[in-house]
Amino acid sequence: MRLSSTLSGYIGRQFAFALVAFFGLFLLVVYMFDAIELLRRAAGRAEASTGLVLRMALLKLPNMAEELAPFVVLFAAMITFWRLTRSHELTVARAAGVSVWQFLLPIVAVAALFGAFKITVINPAAATLYASYERLEAQMLRGRSSLLAVSESGFWLRQIDAAGNSVVHARRVASAEMTLFDVIIFNFEGQDRFVGRIDAARASLRDGYWDVEDAWITAPERPARFEARHRVPTNMTAAQIQDSFASPNTISFWELPGFIRLLESAGFSATRHRLHWHQLLATPLLLGAMVLIAATFSLRPHRRGGTSLFIGSGVIAGFLLFFASSLVGALGQSAAIPVILAAWTPATVSSMLGIALLLHLEDG
Repeated sequence: MRLSSTLSGYIGRQFAFALVAFFGLFLLVVYMFDAIELLRRAAGRAEASTGLVLRMALLKLPNMAEELAPFVVLFAAMITFWRLTRSHELTVARAAGVSVWQFLLPIVAVAALFGAFKITVINPAAATLYASYERLEAQMLRGRSSLLAVSESGFWLRQIDAAGNSVVHARRVASAEMTLFDVIIFNFEGQDRFVGRIDAARASLRDGYWDVEDAWITAPERPARFEARHRVPTNMTAAQIQDSFASPNTISFWELPGFIRLLESAGFSATRHRLHWHQLLATPLLLGAMVLIAATFSLRPHRRGGTSLFIGSGVIAGFLLFFASSLVGALGQSAAIPVILAAWTPATVSSMLGIALLLHLEDG
């Protein structure tokens, strides 16, 4: 029997309402806990007012919504199937000849469309807001003093110490040994008083300083001088420089490919960003897989007392998925497995597992 458009629309709407309700509930709880944690971290900092902390938690919330999306879809689908089963609506539909695959289709379609909407519309807004959150967190809570950026002109690093601050520019970088090539270093006293410039062929990061080679040092009203080796103090380490790049969560889905090209052309590894981009691409498939897994827990009638087992099974499935995704993602970031494999494995395996379980339960 072919599933009617009326029944498809009804099932799809039931799932969409549950999805919105669960998202609202989850985000409210996350916002409360996140605001409390930020208030704890901001304790004792006069510049971090309560209003600012609450705004920071609000800026972070869309990014948390992206992280929660698979779990929200899982629970929303479970509740939808449970309600339709408890009211015997699915029982009647199946008695009329509607197969499990037919009434799963509208829910899988809504989940996949939501996934596409998430990566094309929600993600760019969330990335912009999360970038603002990270800037505020760095200034107010972590006191980070160095800023780093990559552009088409090369690599830019701002480092601040007690004596003043410096802006380091390099055309390209060998990131393994943190060596800069075609280097220009602008030195400032205080925040904005220019005191000198260093042009060099290369500079290598050592413990507590940049080892600058073939350096021409110039300053206002002084003749330029050449030094074969020159030291520029720094409080940065190679790990801090790598971590200072804009995190993947602060770059929108549309801008990530260009940023990856910039990173790689500058000589840095873009593994984190490439992994994140493929994980975003896999979102519609992952959310559809969550619906299939939810169906395996929810389609059979539950006896008295079975609701707790039903909810517990969903929670366990969600945590297992989160653990497996985090483990595979960590392997991808460390280059232990290919990025594409790390990004697409959770969604693909979840889909195959859901289909296999449904085939066993319904057609076996």
